[in-house]
Amino acid sequence: MSHATIMDATASRAAQVRAVHEPVGRQASGRLRSPGREDAMDRDSSVVIIGAGIVGSSLADHLTQLGCTNVVVLEQGPLFRAGGSTSHAPGGVFQTNFSRTMTQFAQETVRRYSELELDGRPCFHGEGSIEFAATKARWDDLKRKHGVATSWGVESELISPRECAERVPILDPSKVFGGLYVPSDGVAIAVRAVEAMARFAIARGAVFHSRTEVTGIDVSNGRVRAVETSQGRFEADAVVSCAGIWGPRISRMVGLPMPLIPMEHQYIETGPIPDLAHVTEEVTHPVLRHQDRAMYFRQHGDRYGVGSYQHRPLPISADDFLPFDQAEVMPSVVPFTPEDFMPAWNDGVELMPALQGAQFTRAINGIFSFTPDGFPILGESTRVRGFWMAEAIWITHAVGVAKSVAEWMVDGMPSIDLRQCAVERYEPYAVSPSYVMQRSKQAYIEVYDIKHPLEPMEAPRPMRVSPFYPREVALGGTFLEAVGWERPQWFEANAQLVEGRPIPPRSGWEGRYWSPIVGAEHLVTRERVAMYDMNSLTKVEVMGPGALDLLQRLTTGNMDKSVGSIMYTLMLDDRAGIKSDMTVARLGRDHFRVGCNGQLDIDWMRRHLPADGSAQVYDITGGTCCVGLWGPHARDVLQSLSQDDFSEGGHKYFRAKHAYVGAVKVVAMRLSYVGELGWEIYTSSDYGVALWDMLWEAGQKYGVIAGGRGAFDSLRVEKGYRFYGRDMWTEHDPYEAGLGFTVNLNKGDFIGRDALLQRKQDGPRQRLKILTLDDPSRVVMGSEPVYDGDKSVGYVTSAAYGYSVGRGVVYAWLDPKCAELGTPLQIEYFCERLAATVAPDPLFDPKMERIRTRPSVTPSPEPVLTPARGD
Repeated sequence: MSHATIMDATASRAAQVRAVHEPVGRQASGRLRSPGREDAMDRDSSVVIIGAGIVGSSLADHLTQLGCTNVVVLEQGPLFRAGGSTSHAPGGVFQTNFSRTMTQFAQETVRRYSELELDGRPCFHGEGSIEFAATKARWDDLKRKHGVATSWGVESELISPRECAERVPILDPSKVFGGLYVPSDGVAIAVRAVEAMARFAIARGAVFHSRTEVTGIDVSNGRVRAVETSQGRFEADAVVSCAGIWGPRISRMVGLPMPLIPMEHQYIETGPIPDLAHVTEEVTHPVLRHQDRAMYFRQHGDRYGVGSYQHRPLPISADDFLPFDQAEVMPSVVPFTPEDFMPAWNDGVELMPALQGAQFTRAINGIFSFTPDGFPILGESTRVRGFWMAEAIWITHAVGVAKSVAEWMVDGMPSIDLRQCAVERYEPYAVSPSYVMQRSKQAYIEVYDIKHPLEPMEAPRPMRVSPFYPREVALGGTFLEAVGWERPQWFEANAQLVEGRPIPPRSGWEGRYWSPIVGAEHLVTRERVAMYDMNSLTKVEVMGPGALDLLQRLTTGNMDKSVGSIMYTLMLDDRAGIKSDMTVARLGRDHFRVGCNGQLDIDWMRRHLPADGSAQVYDITGGTCCVGLWGPHARDVLQSLSQDDFSEGGHKYFRAKHAYVGAVKVVAMRLSYVGELGWEIYTSSDYGVALWDMLWEAGQKYGVIAGGRGAFDSLRVEKGYRFYGRDMWTEHDPYEAGLGFTVNLNKGDFIGRDALLQRKQDGPRQRLKILTLDDPSRVVMGSEPVYDGDKSVGYVTSAAYGYSVGRGVVYAWLDPKCAELGTPLQIEYFCERLAATVAPDPLFDPKMERIRTRPSVTPSPEPVLTPARGD
């Protein structure tokens, strides 16, 4: 059936697009569940979507496309200009984002908008976008962004000031260095798209209710049962909050926090501009960003719209919005504050002199949603099953998000990786009202800032500190931040170690948040012994008679090993995508300690707990501390403090045991993430300082140092150790990631096994490989595109300098055709092509001799590499 035919067919059902006051609740029959998707929702389950804005309407469209037969959408305002953020959104769509996931959302959104029309009028004007650079720093950042766009599959081009002015004739080209042009970007007519998608959903059976305010959500036995409204009760197997700026109010109805702050944002529309008097179409210019002035622009026919982030953050409570009929314009629009806007307007006139003298025919402070980390809030709550969230979503990403959430609900998993957006990603502190307010206000301030990938938040800090923190401060630690933890990147106490060591200098972008001390700490770890603070690692205990069965079900490896065994393993989703990697130590028959990657791993484990209560999952991160003691003299240091046997025969590689270090009882795990002999030593946090001090004192004889995360990262990259979330995620399977050794297909069933068998048979779609830069003085930072000639064939994940091998080292996902050892490739770094070569994996100590026994010699600083081209 053609698009036009569907639109005509839905017209006769227009009566359904109105207030329908009677309670809705159909009896389920003939359950239909996607095969092998244990978290999937029945397609005839009753789904209630709260909010008929761009997300709610798109979600109804996608759920009905996937065969859901009982979808109800509740909207407190009129359809379809309902009064939320969608109703006043300017509609500029810029696909390129430093997050691959957010870019994928935007790509799908553009695809769908581009095919939509409403009564013959388009829902998207694909005239492209231009991001201007008014400073050298921004121009350099646009070069980086051009590379990221290429990595994520978005066509882009760096253009000159003259070319910018050719596309936007009212622009003064003397005010810019140039621009980043993306031809597939454009302007969405959001309200039009909402109605077009709603019509599709209605044609498949969805029902939309206007003027229906949600007053409560019935929850019993930890599950949603119904939605109470001003027009009656709607029974529900699943409720999805797509309420946008009202989201915090909805989540409180089920007793959940929502880390979202509504924030005022200014936008004006001018009167007719003489230079555009000839224009008769809605949009003929690209949508524009002037990020050096925190502004954006879009054309409205012969007029222009100007938005500004220059003004101070203006948060507003979700409880303070007026009802639709009481609001002067609409609930999501509050009175314009001209004093906040005039500096931005003057900047706009400087860039576009044609705006001089233009009148404001529309001027608003419109409300949008902001979160502490800038990502949406997606997924089902663990605490209230059946309550889903799809919040903090802008027009740019709305359809991609809705598609992913629909897939998640119906198939049990989305088709793209959502680790950055999942509702359960937050640590407890990150949903506190004070933190959410402070960080969301800062997110508003920084929305267009140039952000380095290592740049930490400035406040509130410190939030979480290890017991070792006072000692690290005393050693001159330079601290960055991760999930609230203060993490030392290097220590000024080690500055004297730099002299005489082969540490290439850095400048510019790669020189930020770096010191040559990082290289010294790296090399001294390989030469002597170093102590690393491992407290930010998420630590979990899985206990009970059902613990083994739970872990066998969740992981790729065989967990049924002897007490004291350590297993490196993966968790997969049903499509064999990597959900996480972890180390599992069996400390007792029914007692396992797991080192994993955060709250999402804990959530996944808890979602699969046996109903009989025979297994429990405990987060012990805050009460447990860990020192990584690594280097050739690690055994000397540890053995000098303990009567327990830490010899090669007394404590073998990948084994764990209880022991005493001095008077401190510890769990010692013989493993290493840096490729050297050593241990992860765990104890309770109250003994942390005593443990550190004993190791530090005993290590003086052997030249012990404290090592920071900079050295830690470079050590693990040249050793070939992957980092979940940076090197692999659900987009990849174990075989593609070079982790096939973690898979035991003979142990019995586990989540993802069937799909993994098929993936193994099909062969790799892409491969994660190590590359070295041919120029031994160069390094890149991550997310850069990889080229084979003129063809983009992959992108960089981790990147570091391998101080033990004398070259810049990266991981990169590559087309399998380009992944063979010795293949010459190029990495584009700020528009400069750097020669690189596919190298052995691992580069350093491939026979694992150093990690298993104390090496008799220190490593050579000379490169051990595939020869560079031309050698």
